[in-house]
Amino acid sequence: MATDWEKTLRAWVKPPSENEDAKRDRTEQEIRQAISDSDHLKDVGYKVYAKGSYANNTNVRLDYDVDIAIECTDFFYYDKTGAAADVRKAATLESKFIAYKGKYTSEVFKTAVEDALVAYYGRKAVTRGNMAMRVREKKTTLPADVVPCFEYHYVYDTDIYGDPVYYQGTRVYKDSGGYIHSWPVQQKERGNAKNNVTGRRYKRIVRALKRLESVLVAEEIIKDLPSFLIECLVYNVPNSSFNHTKYVDDMRSVLTAIYNETMSSGDYSEWLEVSERKYLFRPSQSWSRSDAHELAGKAWDYMGFE
Repeated sequence: MATDWEKTLRAWVKPPSENEDAKRDRTEQEIRQAISDSDHLKDVGYKVYAKGSYANNTNVRLDYDVDIAIECTDFFYYDKTGAAADVRKAATLESKFIAYKGKYTSEVFKTAVEDALVAYYGRKAVTRGNMAMRVREKKTTLPADVVPCFEYHYVYDTDIYGDPVYYQGTRVYKDSGGYIHSWPVQQKERGNAKNNVTGRRYKRIVRALKRLESVLVAEEIIKDLPSFLIECLVYNVPNSSFNHTKYVDDMRSVLTAIYNETMSSGDYSEWLEVSERKYLFRPSQSWSRSDAHELAGKAWDYMGFE
């Protein structure tokens, strides 16, 4: 029996159930409590918040891990490499930064977060990964990736008083060495703006494509792709591709744009992450242009588009 794709998409675009949202809330509350209870973190400033698909309302029922950031706010890292030469060299700019002399190095802070989670959940429920702590789900909570991170400023100018003007993000250190920067605030703002100008179709189509990707993976048609990549791919699709009368027409237009622009001759090299702070396709990423191209092509074929 042929799939009624309009009916299927109308089901897929919906956010998860209230029960799952309640589990998500309990998961975040428990992690907050675990961090609050820890003696190892009594002397450091931090904030706890959800990030990723739950924070951006693009989560789906089949991809329900919760990303929770534990951000150290006692100090911040900064770069001024993107600023103009006169800003980079300005002595007045350097005088605005005071060296941190506390004890919370990246390793100390990350280990303190791990200890707090182990004390609350037990050793068997917590697994330390390269960048995050994996907390096992329970009957009333969801699995969580807890990410210890630090405030980060990307300085690009100074104001009339010589104070730095910057983008604020986070820095996450890897156990394997090095670090990455992420931009959760900008991701949420840009995603909401895209959703508004597309008649709220952007996030709905993200959810639908995530569900479709899960089907393709389950049937071994493609390999599993990061949820974040799908969110970014749909973000780069022109606004005119959304808000048709039928969701099937939205999906057709979105897949067409992704497929065409991720051809070897396409404009994919200029595509950005949702935050618009990083390019989507660069050698350092865990995905490639061909991954996105294959997703669009296989999804197109699976839905029977011509």
